[in-house]
Amino acid sequence: MKLVVEVVDAHNLMPKDCEGSASPFVEIDFQNPLSRTKTIPKNLNPVWNQKLLFDLDETKNRHHQSIEVSVYNQKRPIPGRNFLGITRISCSSVIKKGDEGLFIPEKDPKKSNKEPVKIRADTTQHAHQHQILQQPSLSVEKLPNGTPCTMHPANPPAHSSDPDDFDLKDTNPKLGERWPSGGAYGGRGWMNGERYASTFDLVEQMSYLYVRVVKAKDLPPSSITASCDPYVEVKLGNYKGRTRHFEKKMNPEWNQVFAFSKERMQSLVLEVFVKDKEMVGRDDYLGRVVFDLNEVPTRVPPDSPLAPQWYRLEDRRGEGKVRGDIMLAVWMGTQADEAFPEAWHSDAASVYGEGALNIRSKVYVSPKLWYLRVNVIEAQDVVSNDRGRFPEVFVKVQVGNQVLRTKIHPTKTANPLWNEDLVFVVAEPFEEQIFLTIEDRVTPLKDDVLGKISLPLNIFEKRLDHRPVHSRWFNLEKFGFGVLEADRRRELQFSSRIHLRVCLEGGYHVLDESTMYISDQRPTARQLWKQPVGILEVGILGAQGLLPMKMKDGRGSTDAYCVAKYGQKWVRTRTILDTFNPKWNEQYTWEVYDPCTVITLGVFDNCNLRGGEKPNAANAARDSRIGKVRIRLSTLEAYRIYTHSYPLLVLHPHGLKKMGELQLAVRFTTLSLANMIYIYGHPLLPKMHYLHPFTVNQVDSLRYQAMNIVAVRLGRAEPPLRKEVVEYMLDVDSHMWSMRRSKANFFRIMSLISGLFTMNNWFVDICQWRNPITSVLVHILFLILIWYPELILPTLFLYMFLIGLWNYRFRPRHPSHMDTKLSWAEAVHPDELDEEFDTFPTSKSHDIVRMRYDRLRGVAGRIQTVVGDIATQGERFQSLLSWRDPRATSLFIVFCLCAAVVLYATPFRAVALVAGLYYLRHPRFRSKLPSVPSNFFKRLTAQTDSLL
Repeated sequence: MKLVVEVVDAHNLMPKDCEGSASPFVEIDFQNPLSRTKTIPKNLNPVWNQKLLFDLDETKNRHHQSIEVSVYNQKRPIPGRNFLGITRISCSSVIKKGDEGLFIPEKDPKKSNKEPVKIRADTTQHAHQHQILQQPSLSVEKLPNGTPCTMHPANPPAHSSDPDDFDLKDTNPKLGERWPSGGAYGGRGWMNGERYASTFDLVEQMSYLYVRVVKAKDLPPSSITASCDPYVEVKLGNYKGRTRHFEKKMNPEWNQVFAFSKERMQSLVLEVFVKDKEMVGRDDYLGRVVFDLNEVPTRVPPDSPLAPQWYRLEDRRGEGKVRGDIMLAVWMGTQADEAFPEAWHSDAASVYGEGALNIRSKVYVSPKLWYLRVNVIEAQDVVSNDRGRFPEVFVKVQVGNQVLRTKIHPTKTANPLWNEDLVFVVAEPFEEQIFLTIEDRVTPLKDDVLGKISLPLNIFEKRLDHRPVHSRWFNLEKFGFGVLEADRRRELQFSSRIHLRVCLEGGYHVLDESTMYISDQRPTARQLWKQPVGILEVGILGAQGLLPMKMKDGRGSTDAYCVAKYGQKWVRTRTILDTFNPKWNEQYTWEVYDPCTVITLGVFDNCNLRGGEKPNAANAARDSRIGKVRIRLSTLEAYRIYTHSYPLLVLHPHGLKKMGELQLAVRFTTLSLANMIYIYGHPLLPKMHYLHPFTVNQVDSLRYQAMNIVAVRLGRAEPPLRKEVVEYMLDVDSHMWSMRRSKANFFRIMSLISGLFTMNNWFVDICQWRNPITSVLVHILFLILIWYPELILPTLFLYMFLIGLWNYRFRPRHPSHMDTKLSWAEAVHPDELDEEFDTFPTSKSHDIVRMRYDRLRGVAGRIQTVVGDIATQGERFQSLLSWRDPRATSLFIVFCLCAAVVLYATPFRAVALVAGLYYLRHPRFRSKLPSVPSNFFKRLTAQTDSLL
């Protein structure tokens, strides 16, 4: 007899590698023989579905024996393993085959750090030991007390995540129910005549105790140093916050705010201590002030801030007053308080110094970007360093890190003419200069600089339309060491000069994000902006079920914050430390100038809590991406509040992974219906993009430069919005090749063409009379349209109107989200994912690159065949009148002559009637062979026989 132990899956295992994941396997010990499952790489919720077989002696009493199940993490690349947990199953619970049970053993609190592993065991008759079986069967899931609850297949799908988890979920948060002036519409707040009633009606109210420490005066000096290094410590229960200390200052000023969450209050007494910092030993106690929280006033914005008051310090026991006074303000408030963003928070007490700046909420504004157009017209008196030859010159222009050059002048001359446009991206305030050089191509590997000039950007004109600006001549400085010598100066009687037309383009919108997910379409010049058409309000409520992103004190941890980007405004919530279910409850507002735009929200793990690191340094820790959500405003109904939980999906090299859920409340309010209708007929981009368009290569290059400038400028803010965050939000790698994206786009095209195929199949069914009633009705409709042709267009538009009304019942009730099936993220091949995450240029071995190249050749071969077939059909149409096939062309032109005579003599209605009835004829009058026109067309020649 055999003992069969089937290991099903595990949930919420502890991460054991530096990437916040694990590669688990299960090892089972029964009477010394050991057997193990396969290793599931990089998965904290692995699915094994493996059966392990052991010999079972029926003569022995097995009621005192046990099955030991251990879970380990496989170390890579260094061989080894980490212990994750252990459980034991008594053999007395093993049952015969057919009565299998799915057991969820309780974890051993002393030896296990994981959630339960599902195991089912039975006895059966099999010949091979340790054999892995794969036949499907049913098992009864049992709770730890043995009560059966559900029936399900013992072999679930291979994916570790339920596909339903990838869907959008409705939520029902308590929005605006306790907010003043909220609740005007269903308890959620609403818009009044012009402005919204409450600026925080899309989030849940969170109460805080605020303590503002302003300053102190007349503090007692130390008896040793005759001075004082004071600081303030604010204590509420087990939470302590402290200000910075001042050296040798008797009247310090701090002006710091401390915020304690009401949900975590552990005391009804607030204590404020003033202490003297000592270099050695314990800090000296100077005095304290005690507040009873029941007596603390409540402040509700838009009330004015609570005025701070002077309090006399008392001794440690509270029995008398001591020397010194401190100015404080203490009040109960919410996250709507203006002190909330800059306050020290009790849930971030472990972060101090510069790291405290990196956890605050902040609003950023993208730098104002301009296109700089440099029109290089001509140059005069360009002299080569070699006086015996004319130079082969070109102009190189550098603005910051951007370098562009003109073409080499085709003729060797001292007065070259180019008339070429070079376009750059610059940002206000203008810090860079234009550095222009004229160079001589001496050899393919050597260029001589013949002249140079440096020009500031603020001297050039800002253009708002297509009218040209005035051109200017600029004298060039001679390049080289010899220009500083006195004898060389005498030789330079005149200098070369260059003719330029330079302007800052204000009529364009500088693209810093993909046009597919664009969030702003306004031109750079503010004079060209239109009035806003709506207001977008987003309440960032929180996240649920985030995965651990890093190790902290031997366990998984996540310090999450959320970033939202729409238009030029970026917002960043504060960082909630060490929780997988952070609650932000922060609300932000944007003005909307075009509803056909997209707001992007991303969740990240803060890896820079220590501070002191430059944001873009090579050794700086990078904030890890958790997931991203996009919402297109045109899909939102006006005035409706959308409360949903969006899945945070990330594609890893090992496959699709759900990192958690982001809970949002979104409301889009329109201000003018007339402006909204006007916008839908207006061009998507400013008119300069159509009057003087850029090439595709220019658009890609300029977008890349704009993204770099935005990332650098936002990285200088305090706290910095780091480069990896900006690049992820702006989809910096959206143009890279991906086999998965190519498949997704191909099937998107096929889904569109499938509508045409469906219409063709319907028409074939009509012609074949498979549904006689429908065919008769189509004949009647056809006869009516032939008799009254003026009804054709009205009937067509009425039909589309009725279809639209019918589809209104099935309209989407929620915003769109990341679709895993549409993206082909669930069925993607591992090697295709590995190729997608490869660097550019590639870092893989030659064998892998050769294999991928051969695969790409195969795909390109199929595309080549399709393109060739399309070209063949087009060339056959051309050959009708080209006399390439004299007999075919003769037949066609004779047919055209006869058709012309018949159509001249016959009314159009009669021709249309005969043709329509011919195509709709009954199958009894049809032949299974191809028609004469089809046979004639397929016999026409193409140029395929001329291809090598």
